[in-house]
Amino acid sequence: MKELCENIRIQVLERMDFSKELTDSDLQEMIVRQMAQHERIAKLSLSERILVEQRVFNSLRKLGVLQELLEDENVTEIMVNGAENIFFEREGVFCKYPYSFSSEEQLQDVIQQIVGRHNRVVNLSMPIVDTRLEDGSRVNIVLNPISIDGSAISIRKFSKKPLDMKILIERGTISEEIAKFLELLVKARYNLFISGGTSSGKTTFLNALSAFIPKEERIITIEDSAELQLQGIDNIVRLETRTSNMEGIKPITARELIHTALRMRPDRIIVGECRGEEALDMLQAMNTGHDGSLSTGHANSPQDMLNRLETMVLMGMELPLAAVRQQIASGIDILIHLERDKNKQRKVVEISEVLEVKNGVIRLNKLFSYDGKWRKTGALQKQEKLVLAGLTEEMYEL
Repeated sequence: MKELCENIRIQVLERMDFSKELTDSDLQEMIVRQMAQHERIAKLSLSERILVEQRVFNSLRKLGVLQELLEDENVTEIMVNGAENIFFEREGVFCKYPYSFSSEEQLQDVIQQIVGRHNRVVNLSMPIVDTRLEDGSRVNIVLNPISIDGSAISIRKFSKKPLDMKILIERGTISEEIAKFLELLVKARYNLFISGGTSSGKTTFLNALSAFIPKEERIITIEDSAELQLQGIDNIVRLETRTSNMEGIKPITARELIHTALRMRPDRIIVGECRGEEALDMLQAMNTGHDGSLSTGHANSPQDMLNRLETMVLMGMELPLAAVRQQIASGIDILIHLERDKNKQRKVVEISEVLEVKNGVIRLNKLFSYDGKWRKTGALQKQEKLVLAGLTEEMYEL
């Protein structure tokens, strides 16, 4: 069937008039007419014919053999290791896809479709790119020969319907008590930073937290690839970085976008992920009147996240380490750490309050931890924002 689909695809391409706009229905008619001329089609069942038509259409208008995986809501990751090898993750289990691209050239066509939709460029001079799909799904691409066995695509899919805190509670990611605690912190404008390893659910959790932001506030988001799905916010501006290309297009960095965001009268700034020197600008924004800001970062523990933030800040400016730690301690109020357990389930495993710098070390006050069940391990010490927001009584009721 793979060979048959490729033959029909090539014949349809040969008959296309590229000087005219071809609608989806026109293309489907062309595919059906071309299929009718193949003797092998008559030997196929109705369901097989429909499958051939769908795959040829997907290869011409959508993302080819990947389209079925993209439309499967239970698939969370898609990994292309060259034209012949496609893997996917469904409900925490990795599987090999029985279908593949017909050639490296067809895979390259799909890659160019993906990057072209969001003004990204990938070629032999710039063989690595991060971008996104229309639904916000995160995409990383590495071209052959940098990817030795064929061009590689990694797609982190996001649910068409953002997961809210209620669903995360039902899935066991967080307890109801901790969710109510975080709701009060968001409303009281505490600065929250979410840490965790790859695929631990940081972006999903940030999206869920956004539902607690008062709807009348103005939010500016800053991301390398726009993938946040903030809930219930009308006054929002979404900013996305831009890479340079061969035509002399100037790159726009996260640092520049944070500087711009400060001039746009935001109530809160949300940086999708801190990866480098923009951490300094994010902390400065948190320290200069933009309380309630949120961000995420890769780390194996809250303490590891503090260490990584120090490194990222120093990438942006040469500062004494004591000054860097003071910036972090003053800017971030709460660290939320997520992990995937042995059953591949995402969980909030620790929430710590960031206190002052003492004897050259940033002190953490662990508030909640998870060791098979959630435990309250400490009381919130910095309650000034709760007092200003008039939420101390609600906090005491938890």
